[in-house]
Amino acid sequence: MRIDASPKMTTIFDGKTGEVINLMHDQKVVVRISPEKLKAVSDMLEKFKSQKAGSEKPVLKPTGQKEIVNGYDTEQYTYDGPSFKATYWVAPNYPDGAAILAQLQSVKSEFWDAANTKMPDFRDFPGLPIQTRIILTKEDQQMQPSVTPATKRTHRGESSAGHVTEITSTITSVNQNPIGDSEFTVPADFKEPKLPDIFGKETAVPPVSPSP
Repeated sequence: MRIDASPKMTTIFDGKTGEVINLMHDQKVVVRISPEKLKAVSDMLEKFKSQKAGSEKPVLKPTGQKEIVNGYDTEQYTYDGPSFKATYWVAPNYPDGAAILAQLQSVKSEFWDAANTKMPDFRDFPGLPIQTRIILTKEDQQMQPSVTPATKRTHRGESSAGHVTEITSTITSVNQNPIGDSEFTVPADFKEPKLPDIFGKETAVPPVSPSP
């Protein structure tokens, strides 16, 4: 999976190995996060969460409300995270929706846990969510919502009174044409800095490109 959330940065997830690669285009720098590092972070987060009282994982809840979004019938679901609230409009009859959702589900769920997104796994959805509205509190402004391919994101801004940011993402189109391997390959002129290992030692990351 490749996400170009902005012209300055590209994130590539290898759904088979769990490796995450970040490309900083301005600096021509690549930063890799190995699946082992992700698992270590995930284990640390789980240990932290287990020490907190009432840290049950939120679940998607159907509201029973139905709405037409971009011409498609949708069913509304809500999800109350620890410091955000989300609303999803799921389209059960979106063209090839099951196949599209299956591709999103192919990304290992361990990534979402390790990245501390606090978002529901794509495996939790009964259909393709074509619109998402997330309201973040002041304390969680740094959290970034999961982004699906072919989305249009609009930022509502932050309220000085309520200290919240509302982000709405809507799928406007889906293209299922094949994508070339080069889109998942680190450019040859990108450099990889040696980063300190937060778990006690410095290790050089082997220059292996992710599987497309």
